[in-house]
Amino acid sequence: MIGDLVATIRNEGGTRLRNVIAGEQRLDTSQLATRADPGLYGPSSAVWRVHGEASMLIGGLRALMLQTLHPLAMAGVAEHSDYRHDPWGRLHRTGHFIGATTYGNTATAERTIAMVRAIHERVEGHAPDGRPYSATDPHLLRWVHVTEVDSFLAAYDRYAAGRLTDAERDQYVAEMGEIATRLGADDVPTDMASLQSCIEDFRPELRYDPQAQEAMRFLMRPPVPLLLAGAYGIVTAGAVGLLPGWAQRQLRLPVPPGVEPIAVRPAAMLFTRGIGWLLDDDFRREREASMGAA
Repeated sequence: MIGDLVATIRNEGGTRLRNVIAGEQRLDTSQLATRADPGLYGPSSAVWRVHGEASMLIGGLRALMLQTLHPLAMAGVAEHSDYRHDPWGRLHRTGHFIGATTYGNTATAERTIAMVRAIHERVEGHAPDGRPYSATDPHLLRWVHVTEVDSFLAAYDRYAAGRLTDAERDQYVAEMGEIATRLGADDVPTDMASLQSCIEDFRPELRYDPQAQEAMRFLMRPPVPLLLAGAYGIVTAGAVGLLPGWAQRQLRLPVPPGVEPIAVRPAAMLFTRGIGWLLDDDFRREREASMGAA
């Protein structure tokens, strides 16, 4: 009786949660990787391991916070994105891209990348300081890429159930370079040392300008339903706590001493483990079924 109740809660809760994250963008079985076509990575990859954790929610928000600091990347978002009026749509599209390129078969991954490249072709203009920008700029694509890779790894290291070795971290960085290169980025990092060096090289270009401030106000206080406000607050606190000190200072998000390890980290750990428990059973069945297919 209790077991049935727990299973029902898990199934219904997991379904509702996946609908919030993926909406109608959820992959169907015909799009998933199989044993014969493992897609860009496959089950032995570090990418499958990292992206299968609920820590991705915190890592994704951290990446967005870092990305606001590049004036040219932020100008493209401010002038071409509908994030202010359709935040859930953007979440669903982002989740679909990560899911399709991670767990999709080759055709699904390539089609999704081609769609994003086509969208990038239309994103161009001038930043408030007059400098031109384009979403096809390999340099800006590299910035977006390194913030995501660094953030997903940071969140995994702190909040995932397992731990990566140094070699596995290098493997993840190298594997993620495949998507960045296909999107048009150049000179992408291939290991942790080059990843950290790349982020440091970008720092002189970063500014907390008015467009970044507007985006950060939105990220900190988006229009989420009341029932989700508490959960989003935990994700936000977890993301801020994961930011490097220089980014916290530049974004004017100081974390008082002791708050992160004593309050934020336990709450975020409980949150990610709970989300993982809700999603893992259904997600694992889908992957096992698809990888069992010829």
